[in-house]
Amino acid sequence: MRTVRARITPLSAFGTPLMGDTLFGQVCWAIRNRRGETGLNELLNGYTDGRPFLIISDAMPAGYLPRPAMSNSLFRAQEQADRKEVKKRHWLPVDKVSEPVADWLSHCVKPNELPGGWVLTHLQPHNSIDRRTGTTGENFAPYAMPGHWYGRLRKENGTDRFVIGQLDLYLVLDETRLSDEEVKTALSDIGELGFGRDAGIGLGRFKMDALEEAPLPAQRDANAWMTLAPCAPQGLEWIPDRCFYQVFTRFGRHGDRAVHRGNPFKTPVLLAAAGGVLTPRKFESRLFIGQGLGGDGSLSKAVPQTVQQGYAPVVAIKVDQGRSAA
Repeated sequence: MRTVRARITPLSAFGTPLMGDTLFGQVCWAIRNRRGETGLNELLNGYTDGRPFLIISDAMPAGYLPRPAMSNSLFRAQEQADRKEVKKRHWLPVDKVSEPVADWLSHCVKPNELPGGWVLTHLQPHNSIDRRTGTTGENFAPYAMPGHWYGRLRKENGTDRFVIGQLDLYLVLDETRLSDEEVKTALSDIGELGFGRDAGIGLGRFKMDALEEAPLPAQRDANAWMTLAPCAPQGLEWIPDRCFYQVFTRFGRHGDRAVHRGNPFKTPVLLAAAGGVLTPRKFESRLFIGQGLGGDGSLSKAVPQTVQQGYAPVVAIKVDQGRSAA
């Protein structure tokens, strides 16, 4: 397996944030629509047994990685820096990964300091339409849904101009089972049709700029991994007081054709968000960690073979063993 980087440019707002596990699900549908169900099942063979054919990271600002989810006390103190200001520094330049983890806070930047900006969220008004009459009917009930724009506002001639920022996706790929061209085609299909919520009305569009070899950086004498996508670390061999992550519940739902198979909702799954730091009892060099979930009917009654990406691409880092979560 090897790591490649897909660089994309958003073309519209997104109704669903570009997170690795959600994007993996839509890539599976894109492959199924090209290869057929048999072709997808061949790729998913062994997925929950530690043999994934593809793992996708969250979208990140081009040239940056997430700040690890560790307490500020584990970083070197920032002299004369406001504590609230320091907490807003979320993004680390890729070329600073080789610096000691304790010094990363001094290199991290806030979202509004990124060259391409980050996520700007705006509410978009909606209203239900009666398709029989083409009107809102008697029950006029407008509502608003958030739209997420990847970019920044820039002042030009006294007016605000929105500038779109490029995004990076890191993919761990088994090239013996899926080629670079097939990955590019799947991502391009998603970009043309739209990703996530409200893709049918124009949200979630993007274009593929490049897909290239891009090994993730690794520190010397590493003893821990920093994740770049949501993962499922449950039940694996970790040192508890050397692990740092934020948990969230993924309330998944089917997309594409599975929407029409009865119940579109999946079983909720507890995941650790990207940026988690996990220290194993025995460290070894790896491209990814975590586990594949489902495949046995536990995630979906409508599509029993459904799986969930519980793997994540990782950056090998060295965390000071002299300090702990306490």
